Amino acid sequence: AERLHAGHAQQIRQETAAQLPGDVLLADPGAATVRAMTSSARYLGGSRPARPEAHQIPAPGCELVPCLVYRSQHPADPGLAGSAVLVIHGGPEGQAKRNFNPIVAALAAAGHTVLVPNVRGSTGYGKRWYSADDGRRRLDSVADLAAIHAYLPELGVDPARAGLYGGSYGGYMVLAGLAFQPELWAAGVDIVGISSLLTFLENTSAYRRALREREYGSLAHDRDFLLAASPLTRIDSIRAPLFIIHGANDPRVPLSEAAQLHAALTARGQECELLVYGDEGHGLAKRANKLDAYPKAFAFLARHLAP
Repeated sequence: AERLHAGHAQQIRQETAAQLPGDVLLADPGAATVRAMTSSARYLGGSRPARPEAHQIPAPGCELVPCLVYRSQHPADPGLAGSAVLVIHGGPEGQAKRNFNPIVAALAAAGHTVLVPNVRGSTGYGKRWYSADDGRRRLDSVADLAAIHAYLPELGVDPARAGLYGGSYGGYMVLAGLAFQPELWAAGVDIVGISSLLTFLENTSAYRRALREREYGSLAHDRDFLLAASPLTRIDSIRAPLFIIHGANDPRVPLSEAAQLHAALTARGQECELLVYGDEGHGLAKRANKLDAYPKAFAFLARHLAP
């Protein structure tokens, strides 16, 4: 009975984890009670975020890409129904889990179908999957994006109204999708992303270079591939509108990665907006900056993914 109760409780936690923001809890083992000290959910306006659906999406090499799909039953903008936003995690040694994510929740609440995949290189699925994008296999993970795009009709989504959203390595994936698959994506939001694997390795902080060369390839031996796999190399192929967010003091992905991309796109008349926050590093940490940047990014996607 205790095992059944524990299993049921775990199932409930898994089903609700993505719907509830984190709170501070006070546990009393002696009394076997747990009391909430904060109530973040009150800021959600009375409605719970979308609950994720688990999908296995066929991909090249007879692989299956794990993907969580979020769809709101009561979208704020019904006009966004039929659109999709892929939210790609960073790392690449990261993993999308059934946790509350305010970005995912907001995009789904707006009306987008939100797909959160664990493409090749993600952790949590064994060493083979974790290593499947290493070095010269980098573009195999980008191919997973095209496979996910091909799956969109199965979800009732219009493939012509699909956008990409990601930060750090997820930002590289956004840019790579737009550069290597320009016919697939209608818009992109890149947050502190890598526009060139070559210049990234040349300019990142010295303490990170050796670590990242193990993942992407080395400047000494893989320069040709680093150049070929860089979105900046294929700048003339990018045709989707792009929204870029970057911190001026980023020690990991230097601001130059965003600046060179923005300059190249605007020089050829491409729609590209760059927001730089002078008091931020790798990502947005300050509440005021988040409240400024994220609504602008959401409005950008809504504008370009509308019918």
